[in-house]
Amino acid sequence: MSTSRALEANRVSKREFVQRFARRGGIPLHTAQTAYNAMIDELLDLVSQGNTVTLTNFGRFYPQTHKGHRVQFSKEDGADEVTDYTVLKFSATREVNRRVKVNDEQS
Repeated sequence: MSTSRALEANRVSKREFVQRFARRGGIPLHTAQTAYNAMIDELLDLVSQGNTVTLTNFGRFYPQTHKGHRVQFSKEDGADEVTDYTVLKFSATREVNRRVKVNDEQS
């Protein structure tokens, strides 16, 4: 199986994820959806304001700024520069990484 097919087979959609955590938490699906949306919105608001969000025993979310640069090969005329930009980064705790590594061995 190609790598892209293997990745596609292992993807979990937002809908499935919310259904699974509602079931695991024993809460109504609507409540889980509301909680999921609120958590993502709050996380993005905090990080976009320059904050680092640390979830104990899970990891931290933080903004990482990249400097703009000249573009070597452009598909669009006049697109010679990429301006400074910020991306969301995540750093998992060692314990979380250990738990993920166990599942890697099944591949």
